[in-house]
Amino acid sequence: MTCPDQTPRRSHTVIDRVARVLTEILAPSVVIMVLPLGLAWVVTKALLPTLGWGLFIALTSSILPMVVIIWGARTGRWDGHHVRNRRGRLVPLLAVIGFSAIGLVLLIVFRAPWPLIALDITFLATLFVTSAITLKWKVSIHAAVAMSAVAIMAIASGPEWWFATLLVGAVGWSRVHLQDHTTAQVIVGALTGMLAAGLFALLTQ
Repeated sequence: MTCPDQTPRRSHTVIDRVARVLTEILAPSVVIMVLPLGLAWVVTKALLPTLGWGLFIALTSSILPMVVIIWGARTGRWDGHHVRNRRGRLVPLLAVIGFSAIGLVLLIVFRAPWPLIALDITFLATLFVTSAITLKWKVSIHAAVAMSAVAIMAIASGPEWWFATLLVGAVGWSRVHLQDHTTAQVIVGALTGMLAAGLFALLTQ
């Protein structure tokens, strides 16, 4: 297995391509765009509030940070939009933290439903933890975000969401297969996601 900071191999086989697709469709930015919409629907059961609150959180926690990340990737400041090199992760993570913090303040000011505020607090806590770990070790943010999303929806909506843990396993496998992470980094990422969901549960109980 390659060093975690080494540039991963390019996709050649069908399995490689499957792994690449899983990495893209279950990327943190994608999950963080979808999760607020799902939770907003569970909380409000109304279309317009779901779209309003959900898209606002998606904007501040995913879309705007991704604009920064893609800009940095295209200008060569870090290695791709998944920021594979550990040392290049600090600035993107700080950008995500900054936008999410602004979003959290606005959610509070405009009196968003408490579970959605709790979700944003959980996002920020996860970012602080993964940023701290990333200073020394390349933990899998894919695994952390995917696992926290599944667990949060299970807490908010029902135990049937635990079946989606299969998707966590799939994205974890893809990260290891593409040599972006070691198995240990994926496992620790998933455990971090579970801890984040535990925080959400405490905040919303």
